[in-house]
Amino acid sequence: MGTSVYIDGFNLYYCTVRYTPYKWLDLLRLCTNLFPTKTIDKIKYFSAKVTTVPWDLGAPTRQDFYWRALRTIPNLEIIEGNFVSWPRYLPQVPFVYDRNGHARKVQVLRTEEKGSDVNLAAYLVYDNCVKEADESIVISNDSDLTKAIELVTVKLKRTVIVVNPNRTTMVHKDPVHYHMHRELMRVSTQSVISINEKVLIASQFPPTLTDIQGTFSKPATW
Repeated sequence: MGTSVYIDGFNLYYCTVRYTPYKWLDLLRLCTNLFPTKTIDKIKYFSAKVTTVPWDLGAPTRQDFYWRALRTIPNLEIIEGNFVSWPRYLPQVPFVYDRNGHARKVQVLRTEEKGSDVNLAAYLVYDNCVKEADESIVISNDSDLTKAIELVTVKLKRTVIVVNPNRTTMVHKDPVHYHMHRELMRVSTQSVISINEKVLIASQFPPTLTDIQGTFSKPATW
């Protein structure tokens, strides 16, 4: 047995590749570049199908192409949660008050991913209970995973390495590492505080891939 990797898909997207040219990310390459001495046995990717929104009609199509690319990785499994959106009223900023002193509210479309953190926690604990791997790597900075990781490291006495998906940036030629949640650092066996740009560049899929459906390419715009 080798190492099992558990990836919080939305956390990875928002912390690592959003607003970058590195969205065509090969997760097996990412793991092997971060941990070149380890044998990556399984990768479990926790995410959800996004829905079409008026300001980004192409989001579901781009995600479909990316998931198709991920499925070319033989030891990767996509485990789906749910993506929901609903309108709600929230206070306007800057605050505007009516004559009764109440903050004026405006209607916004709230979008949220549900279930992935729970799914990740459940699989992490279960797999370690049945000893599916020698050790686990969790790529997430979500403190909601603290208790699950603590159960594995403290109660089951097994290894969990936590990787903070926030990428390292350079400011005045000095690296800046974004905050890793201290509770995750406390309960993990080992922590990696950020992912640097060099690793992201080296972890991209080829522009064109082939699967059982045929040949497909990275989306032209993202």
